[in-house]
Amino acid sequence: MQLCSKIFRAVAKAPLIFIATHSLLPQKGTYFLLHTLHFTILKLETMQNHCIYLDNNATTKVDPEVVEVMLPYLSEYYGNPSSMHTFGGQVGKAVKLARTQVAALLGADESEIVFTSCGTEGDNAAIRAALLAQPEKRHIITTEVEHPAVLNVCKQLETQGYTVTYLSVNGQGQLDLDELEASLTGNTALVTIMYANNETGVIFPIEQIGLRVKEYGALFHVDAVQAVGKIPLNMKTSTVDMLTISGHKIHAPKGIGALYVRRGVRFRPFLIGGHQERGRRAGTENVPAIIAFGKAAELEMLHLEEATKREARLRDRLEQTLLATIPDCEVNGDPTQRLPNTTNIGFKYIEGEAILLSLNKYGICASSGSACTSGSLEPSHVLRAMGLPYTTLHGSIRFSLCRYTTDKEIDQVIAVMSEIVERLRALSPFKNDDAGWLQQQAQTLAHL
Repeated sequence: MQLCSKIFRAVAKAPLIFIATHSLLPQKGTYFLLHTLHFTILKLETMQNHCIYLDNNATTKVDPEVVEVMLPYLSEYYGNPSSMHTFGGQVGKAVKLARTQVAALLGADESEIVFTSCGTEGDNAAIRAALLAQPEKRHIITTEVEHPAVLNVCKQLETQGYTVTYLSVNGQGQLDLDELEASLTGNTALVTIMYANNETGVIFPIEQIGLRVKEYGALFHVDAVQAVGKIPLNMKTSTVDMLTISGHKIHAPKGIGALYVRRGVRFRPFLIGGHQERGRRAGTENVPAIIAFGKAAELEMLHLEEATKREARLRDRLEQTLLATIPDCEVNGDPTQRLPNTTNIGFKYIEGEAILLSLNKYGICASSGSACTSGSLEPSHVLRAMGLPYTTLHGSIRFSLCRYTTDKEIDQVIAVMSEIVERLRALSPFKNDDAGWLQQQAQTLAHL
């Protein structure tokens, strides 16, 4: 009875986990469910405060230096930066400094930076501004692997009479630039393409894309939320017209982002109201978060070269060791053109959610896809667009590192992954049975 009570409490806390694990193995579903929840309970009872955080593409730890700089603007310096008096004026100067710091990270001018609340707002603002500036043009080009902040806006615009072309990707997650070329027309208002994919880390050839876009007179927006702080950016020499970034991906707090708008680009504001942000984004500025964002940008510039080399070394060691020690697994995405901190590995014949639950037992945080779609039982739209087989698609895990990741943490992940995969495969009736696995997954999807 005591065990049952614990199980029901665990299920109540994680109903989606219950659904995912119960639907995984119909032949051994009950045992698998009890087994998985038992490990979850053990984890809840024994988990220490420290966790091994390898989910930095979802969000990052706020840097202690960032917190220190931010705190006074939550208590002492609370004036409105738009006020005429000295008390508010000093806050305005701090906001200006933060704008300069963010601009420096992007290789831009401070006048080209518009502070937003997040990456999603930046994407929405850029897309809608581009269309408002060219009302006679009704065509948009994007890709099948964009973040929902872009994809869902484009889908909504289709209901309003816009035509949207969704560019495909190959098995390594890369675009075909000839397909882009063939899609561009004089009616194309906007091309909106991410700099680097949040799930696989694959980097797109943004400047090559931009050159082709310019030939047709379209505006070019780039979602660089995952790229900023991981690869150098220089807007002064770029073909990009608008570029979105987000603070919480570079060790700043959640709730702050920025949109780069190239000088001379016509921009109609998404939020209408006051004069803030040079009339491009109304609303009183989130001063503490802006100050924090500026400091985080400064620290990213300071650490960029050293941190990215170190992250790539740790990522490669993790990846190569897992591939060498665990059979039937492979890296998803282009192995060379990708972010230095990201690896996405597919483990055949098992569910990613089950792997994540088992990793959680050891205090290890990873992901099976975008945090913005983690509430869905649908497999990753990115991996599906790449044409991955179901045997790999459902068992794919993303590990994303940061400058705080240590060698010891990577060793600990390596130490447990083989046991986790071996144990879960032992429970699977479909090990080495691609046909059986495909049939079972088709049945599962049919009921979603």
